[in-house]
Amino acid sequence: MGQKINPLGFRLGTTQSYDSLWFAQPRNYSENIQEDKKIRDCIKNYIQKNIKVSSGVEGIGQIKIQKRIDLIQVKIYMGFPKLLIESKPQKIEELQTYMQKKLNCVNRKLNIAIAKIANAYKHPNILAEFIAGQLKNRVSFRKAMKKAIELTEQAGTKGVQVQIAGRIDGKEIARVEWIREGRVPLQTIRAKIDYCCYTVRTIYGVLGIKVWIFRNKE
Repeated sequence: MGQKINPLGFRLGTTQSYDSLWFAQPRNYSENIQEDKKIRDCIKNYIQKNIKVSSGVEGIGQIKIQKRIDLIQVKIYMGFPKLLIESKPQKIEELQTYMQKKLNCVNRKLNIAIAKIANAYKHPNILAEFIAGQLKNRVSFRKAMKKAIELTEQAGTKGVQVQIAGRIDGKEIARVEWIREGRVPLQTIRAKIDYCCYTVRTIYGVLGIKVWIFRNKE
């Protein structure tokens, strides 16, 4: 009973494609996965440290990586790319040099491109970041969840489900609270469902946020 599977892994090859595209021999496979994680962490850390975000939402929806023998191509999908682009184009070059130092890629070239997500709040990562920002500012969790659902409905989705777990509002016993609006058919493989889980550190402990969004076929 209650067998759960990650909605993205469940749909690989139908409505979902891979975020990283490369080929590696079995002995180098784990190194490549670690390198992917390093790239994603580098980008997130750089944006957190160097770019002042007023709303508390960095707006990174997705980071796609393609690797060849002599090239690593990184495409960052952002909800609010103005943060990175308008704060001088040198920021992207800075990010490239920062990542090259961290990765020690001597023989390989690193390319970074930025793409804009049309409706930012259609993306679960950006929505989870928004909820996390609200919870950090001690906004009531129900109010934060309702506001998040309102934003996704304005973006034009078929359904959304938000779940928060942990010591909500600093209560001694951890619990799970969730809210759903519209349809979220997790068992239908052809349904285009986006999912994300996000951890937020608040003053009264760590909370987990999960977001499922049922998107229209694009």
